[in-house]
Amino acid sequence: MIDWTEKYRPQTLDGVLGNPTAVNTLRTWAKSWSNGIPQMRAVVLMGPPGIGKTTSAEALAREMGWDMVEMNSSDQRTAKDIESVAVKGSRFNTFSSDGTYIESDSGGRKLIILDEADSFFGNKDRGALPAINQLIRTTRQPIILIVNDFYALSSKSSVVKNETLQITFKRASASTIAKALYRIADAEGVDVEPEAMEIIAANASGDMRAAVRNLESLALGSATVTVEMAEGLSDRADRKDMYDLMSAVFRRNEPLKARRVLDKSDLELDTVLLWVDENLPYEYTDRGDLVRGYEKLSRADIFLGRIHRRQYYRFMVYAGDMMTAGVASARRSERYSRDRIKFPTYLSKMSRSKAVRNAKSSVCLKLATGLHTSTRRVSLDVLPSLKVLLANDPELRVDVAYSYDLEPEDMGFLLNKKADSKEVKAVFKQVDERREARRLSSQKASPREQPAFAFPLEAEPRCDPEDRPPEPPSEPVPALTQPRPRSKGVQRSLFDF
Repeated sequence: MIDWTEKYRPQTLDGVLGNPTAVNTLRTWAKSWSNGIPQMRAVVLMGPPGIGKTTSAEALAREMGWDMVEMNSSDQRTAKDIESVAVKGSRFNTFSSDGTYIESDSGGRKLIILDEADSFFGNKDRGALPAINQLIRTTRQPIILIVNDFYALSSKSSVVKNETLQITFKRASASTIAKALYRIADAEGVDVEPEAMEIIAANASGDMRAAVRNLESLALGSATVTVEMAEGLSDRADRKDMYDLMSAVFRRNEPLKARRVLDKSDLELDTVLLWVDENLPYEYTDRGDLVRGYEKLSRADIFLGRIHRRQYYRFMVYAGDMMTAGVASARRSERYSRDRIKFPTYLSKMSRSKAVRNAKSSVCLKLATGLHTSTRRVSLDVLPSLKVLLANDPELRVDVAYSYDLEPEDMGFLLNKKADSKEVKAVFKQVDERREARRLSSQKASPREQPAFAFPLEAEPRCDPEDRPPEPPSEPVPALTQPRPRSKGVQRSLFDF
């Protein structure tokens, strides 16, 4: 049985719903390849999951008659793999999946798709960033990068940020999703009540893939989908986000309802604590309300601390009660804020510094391994001085990168530069030259090989037995090697054996 999301996947760009502007921009870019290599050789499709980014890329390839080369998160995506699959595939002619020869000079193209490109640079994808930059700059074939978080990708590479065409896909409206679901239901012979269809489309929250799967799950084994069946999806699909929770805590004056909103969400209590702490001073302008609110919040923090120390998760109930119903019941005045709910400053700082913290951890681990010390000692004592030395000594940069097997991302952190900056490129150009020289030196003649002028062993001069000098008399065996006589009642020592 074929999954409905695959069975009814759009085959052309006209079948992609909800993003007409993005689809037209993508089609215009694809047609520009018919006149040669355009200025923007790569396109980045960005937006939340389930809204048709991958579907649009595949539909574009079918519409243009292009073959596809795809790499996603399930593939090996190191620098070597990217160069062998994507980089080589972007420069040379090739054969399509049906054996047809594709020649780029005569208009034949192949579309290279890098799916989930914002997660390309983890520990398993070492060296991927320079390979991606090289691919974007030198490709002779169209490239599409598909990302959920464009910032995570562009913050690591100025090439991705400045030398690609970015196209944003948005969530489809509930009415658009309902129209598509009606066509699928008609094709499958399923009767869906109008109100039930509205519930399915609304619960999808703009995710077309989730809507199709929900419809398929309800229609399985039944020719009719009723309102009662659709309402059964609410426990799974109707999830409240953090802004709804903050509004219930601070602005509705209904403590029990605020607790129920938390029960319906998948939010971590540590994260909820940060949100309440950030917004409490702005929402409770009365001094008494503020004091009572922080008393409840501090009690929730105490319970969370006990959970972490004792692993007694029963306290999660009390922590949730205190940070929602407890804080909501602390209000006694009628003063309500009209400001927007604020995102926690702590989370913003941690999000912005995530790439830097990951790079620092990588550098500390490599240096600690080479220096035979701890990563903490490297972070406290070595890194501050090393950064100053590297900033003023280009030769030391090469020595450190070569000796400790650093990556461009690591050197970029040490120099406070991007991984594809000219300073970092200059360092690794010399590192590559040094590695190549070492490889060539290791390929020289082995020391076991005899030189051309060496005499063979059979050609050694022989002498008559009578002419040989007399052999010296054999010396007696030292006494220590002879076994000692064992005395009666005396324990043998190690030398006796």
